[in-house]
Order: sequence, then structure tokens, then C-alpha cells
Amino acid sequence: MNHMTKDNYQIISRKFRPKRFNEVAGHEAIVTTLKNAIAGKRLGQAYLFCGARGCGKTTLARLFAKALNCIQPSDDYEPCNTCIHCQEISEGRSLDIIEIDGASNRGIDDIRQINETVGYAPNNGPYKIYIIDEVHMLTKEAFNALLKTLEEPPQNVKFFFATTEPHKIPQTILSRCQRFNLSRIPQMALVEKLTHICKELKIDAEKEALLQISHLSEGSLRDAESLLDQLICFGKSPITLDLTREVFGLLKTDQLFALDEAIHTQNQEMALELAKQFYESGRDIGACIDSLLEHFREVLLIHLGNPAEDKEWAKRYSKQQCLTLLDTLIEWQQQMLKTPFKQIHLEMLLINLVRKSQHIPLDQLITRLLKLEEEMQDKAGPIEESSSKSVPPVPPTEKTAPNPASDEPVREEEFPLPASDLKEENANLSASLPITETKTPLKKDVHPSQHDTLIRFAAVELEGSVKQGG
Repeated sequence: MNHMTKDNYQIISRKFRPKRFNEVAGHEAIVTTLKNAIAGKRLGQAYLFCGARGCGKTTLARLFAKALNCIQPSDDYEPCNTCIHCQEISEGRSLDIIEIDGASNRGIDDIRQINETVGYAPNNGPYKIYIIDEVHMLTKEAFNALLKTLEEPPQNVKFFFATTEPHKIPQTILSRCQRFNLSRIPQMALVEKLTHICKELKIDAEKEALLQISHLSEGSLRDAESLLDQLICFGKSPITLDLTREVFGLLKTDQLFALDEAIHTQNQEMALELAKQFYESGRDIGACIDSLLEHFREVLLIHLGNPAEDKEWAKRYSKQQCLTLLDTLIEWQQQMLKTPFKQIHLEMLLINLVRKSQHIPLDQLITRLLKLEEEMQDKAGPIEESSSKSVPPVPPTEKTAPNPASDEPVREEEFPLPASDLKEENANLSASLPITETKTPLKKDVHPSQHDTLIRFAAVELEGSVKQGG
């Protein structure tokens, strides 16, 4: 192992800072624009680089300044890194490149000093360049003092601004700058950069571990390089996925698989035991939930056709189960900030994951009920038709003529009534008789209690789903 003194050691983010445009990761369009501006000699007086932390704002500003002052640029306008100007800029001792920290030098007096010295000629190079980092920290008065100089600077003076919060910069400043929005560096670009660093340092690292580092860095190359530096200092080689999760306090692979088994078997006791292990290990509860979110997100991506390698354990879950579990984790992650009982919160979270994995979504429940209703109607139709055919018709009864010789009293209904009297009699009779509803016969093989159970089950599921959605 090579022993380095503290004088010549450099952290990875400084040692591997890009020295040429083609070493910049993830900003090809911006690099091309800057090169074409140099080639066409269409240089603006001010440039604004804005984006998230560690995405390369200051690096691009320095490279652009180096390319403008380079004596022997390449054919594609890359800085040579061998001339005196390039070396001075790389070492941070160039008198023509003035870097100012906007957070520390934010007052009007600091801007007045810039206005007083801006008219001086460059020391060696063709341009004097002011690089103001975190420019949004300047006061309102400082911005106002900079307006006139920024609008009409000398021909050999350029201003490069870098900020993470461009919305705090006045519109009068923004309108005088060419603005470049730097996006987060893609994950695969980060992995490629980290792989190159590991090869240069002769360190073995698994691709899964580098993917984990790039995911934790959230698109920041500087954060990814700092995490890699921390893993190297841990001293174990090769750098594996489990080692990465152990160093950064994340859940290990076997612990995630144990939770998969508990969810698959609906074992709430195992879920409680895992929650106890997570809590007693001293890991941050938020980091545990982040690990679970990443795990189920990976499973969901596999179900959605992610080109990554298919994994056998992902078949234990359906796409709907993954969505339900992710919704539950996000909801409980928001509630975690409000509760002081972290262990109980973690235990109830894992138990809910076990329970919610078998939860039937509202749309699927309605679809099942509608399908069941259609099947019952289709089967009930032939039964009604067959039952109506099996009842024999009642033969009409013969009416006997009244016998005048008989002593029995003559009943009124034996004599036909006139049409008008018959209508009135039928109306009175229908008003006096109770109306009874005809019931559709049920299926012979389905007991009425089964229908009551089905309706009660549907009502409970619908009520629970509506409450959960609300």
C-alpha cells in the first residue's frame, strides 16, 4: 500500500476534477455551445451556470476561462493544460482569474471594489475573468451596484456566475447573462466516472456498489466521489454492495430478502423481529425506509419492463402490490417526522406492509363484483324459464246455470253484470285487495345467506377503500 503524506494527498473530487471539456460528465450540449462560442468568437459579457450541488457549475466556469486564456488550444478548442496560463488556472494562482465567494463577499463595498478594478488590463492572458460563486447570496444593493458594469464591461472582461438558486437573482441581472441550466448527472454517467476513478486508483469495486453510490449521490458527482473516498478509507477490498450498505447505514440484501419472505408468507411475527433488528442495529429509521423504497421501486421497474437483468425474487410481487407498498411507505415516511416513538412506528410500518400486500384495490373489487353479478344473471335466466314451464295450466271451471226451483239464495256473481258495472266492481276490488310483489327465484345451488355475506363483504371493502383514498 502506498503511503502518502498529508502534504501531497488530494481528495478524489479535487484530484479527478476535469481538466478538459471532454472529461465533463453529463453536459454535452452545454460543452458544445461553449466551444462553438469560442470558435465563432461570439462571446457574451456574462454567463450564468445554475444547477444542483456538485453538478459541475464551477468546473465549467473554470474550464471556459482556461479555454479563453489558453495560448495553444487544440483544434476542437480544448485547453492544452501545458501553457503557463493553463497551469496557473489549474493551480488557482492566476492573476487574471478572480474567484469570489458570493456568500462571504456579498455587500455593496465588495462590488464597488470590483467596479474600481475592472478597468485594469489583464496581467498575462487576453481576458480578465471574474467568477462569482453562489451569486444569489449578494444583497439587493450589491446587485444594483453591479448592473452598469455588467451591462457594459470592458472588451477584455468577462463575468461567470454560479448558483444553486437562480430564482433569487433579480431579473435585471438575469437579462444581462447567458444562462445555462445544468441538470443532474445521469446515473450511468456517474457509474462510468466512478469506474474510471477506481481503475486509476487500482481499486476493485462491484458495479452494484457503484450503482448504489450513484443512487445515494442524487446526481451530484462531487457527492459520489466523496462517498467513494469514504468507502476506500474503510479499508476493505473489493468494494461490494453489502459493504456499501453497511458503511452508509442501509439495509443489507439478506435483510430485504427476509422481509420479502415475511410479506410472502404473511408472517407478522417475522416482521416484528425484523423491525427489532433494524432498530437495535442503530440505523437511522429514515435510511431504513429509503432502503425499502429503493427495493420495491426496483421490483416495480422489473415489472414495467426495465431492461435490467430479471430477478427471480421479483416474481413474488405483482405490479399492483408494488404500487400499494410504495404508497404505504411514502405515507409512513411523512408521518415518521411527527412521532417520537420511532421503534413502534417502524414495527407498525412493517406489519402494515405485510397486511397491505394482500389488499384488493377498489377498481379490482368493483370489477369482480360486476363480473359476479353478470354471471349470476346469466345462470338465473334459464332457471326462471324452466320453472315457469313446469307449472301445469289450471283448467277453467264450468259454471252451472242457476236452478229456479232451488231454495238456495242466488249469489250475485253467478249473474253477468253490465260492462260499466263490471269496471266499477273491478276497481273497488283491486283497491281493497293487498298488492304482493313477485320475487325472482334464486339459483337453486346458491343459498340466500351467501348473497348476504357477499353484499356485506363488498360494503366493508368499499368503505375501507374509500377511507384509505380520502
